[in-house]
Amino acid sequence: MNICNVTAVIPTYKRLDQLLKTLEKILLCNPQPNEIIIHIDANDTQTEEGLKNHINNSNFNFQNIKIIKNPLHVGPGGGRNIAINQSSNPIIASFDDDSYPLDTDYFQQLINIFDSFPKAAVITAKIFHINETITPTELNAKWVSDFIGCGCAYRKEVFQQTSGYVNLPIAYGMEEVDLSLRLHDMGWSVLESYLLRVFHNTQLEHHQNPHITAASIANQILLTYLRYPIIFWWLGIGQCISRIFWLVKHGRTSGILTGLILIPKLVQKYHQERQPISSKSLLNYLYLRKNTYSIFE
Repeated sequence: MNICNVTAVIPTYKRLDQLLKTLEKILLCNPQPNEIIIHIDANDTQTEEGLKNHINNSNFNFQNIKIIKNPLHVGPGGGRNIAINQSSNPIIASFDDDSYPLDTDYFQQLINIFDSFPKAAVITAKIFHINETITPTELNAKWVSDFIGCGCAYRKEVFQQTSGYVNLPIAYGMEEVDLSLRLHDMGWSVLESYLLRVFHNTQLEHHQNPHITAASIANQILLTYLRYPIIFWWLGIGQCISRIFWLVKHGRTSGILTGLILIPKLVQKYHQERQPISSKSLLNYLYLRKNTYSIFE
């Protein structure tokens, strides 16, 4: 089995079965990443012990795996920050503990695509979920506004020019959008490649959790405060109101009030991380959200 100079990072918390499946899928790739870093959040001893037992009793070669157990609860973004900072390769492939490559040449394709598109700071894969039709790979790609952390890859040198992800225990609506805004402001781009396919082994039913509903509301205002120029705060507030209407329309009312109450506390806690982008960058980003374009057109 060949290896390549790519690091795979996986943040995890109390989902050992999914994590082990993801690991085995990654180790079936050819070439394999020569480094896999797993960040175990919030002193999750059960996952740590189960993972070590599996490594000791498995036929797979786990010698390139590094386990980081964090006593703090930093969330998936905080876990990625730590894992990326401890990685030794220029390309970092990012997965969740329940997502994995669908193609064995995934990591070689990552290397090739980064070489072909030097202005891409992040390359994001096509993500498929349970009960979705998995389409074949295509020789196609497009410049996009955002990426998805469960199936993407970063240039480490560019990632480290940012302050990384904001350490939010529940980061829905904030995590990737926040980093994308800052990357665009720095003059970098995000590429979605149809040669990369990742399966996210979930039906997203957890999105109905009231805690996630609350976080999605509060995080929208936090994002606005941290990154939007003051003259565009009205836009972020409007996006938050639109989110609330969407939640009500889809029957996800539990958690809305909690989210609104959480806003002042969240802004106060993270106010030192305020680093607004330029108005031009924000407008270009918002335009790209609605007007992605293929590089082969």
